[in-house]
Amino acid sequence: MSNRNIKAQQMRLRLAQEAAQILLQNGSRDYYAAKHKAALHLGAADTRNMPSNTEIESALQEYQRIFRADVQPAELRRLRRAALQAMRFFRDFRPRLVGSVLRGTADEHSVVTLHVIASAVEDLNLFLLQSQIPFEIGEKRVRFQAELMQSLPVYRFVADDVPIEMVIFPEDGPRQPPLSPLDSKPMQRADIRALEKLLQEDLSSPEL
Repeated sequence: MSNRNIKAQQMRLRLAQEAAQILLQNGSRDYYAAKHKAALHLGAADTRNMPSNTEIESALQEYQRIFRADVQPAELRRLRRAALQAMRFFRDFRPRLVGSVLRGTADEHSVVTLHVIASAVEDLNLFLLQSQIPFEIGEKRVRFQAELMQSLPVYRFVADDVPIEMVIFPEDGPRQPPLSPLDSKPMQRADIRALEKLLQEDLSSPEL
């Protein structure tokens, strides 16, 4: 391997590590902003060796494993338990867990994100009102294909001090999951059974 390629790989690694620290410090999961801020911090704003989102995610996992092993696994388990409780409560809306809580990189700044299905937004709205759960309504843009973005309604609320957001997918909408902002592949999603199994694995892991 040439010296140029070695230096390019070293720069990508340094940028990924710096971006991971930025994400942990500000509680964000905006990989695009983090990698560009990292480039500025390292005096490499014009570099062509930007790391991919998956490289930053790997650096994030490694940083948590080394420096936050005493707190992050317990926080992840707490968020997953909150997710499971919410998914059981909203079982009729066929919830699926996505995002950092599922992937395992969530921390105290993370939000539990659920994908739910409703024949009409009003169905979930009424359910929340009848359950006396205060909520806020917003929108979230998701990508189903390279050139196909769609804005979907989002309901946000807090349960046991855990922020939860539910992205509502229409009953007659696309059946495939949207593309992940990490690698542009179909987003990983977990139903209630899969999350229950994941929590069981957490309990058997010495790190969790």
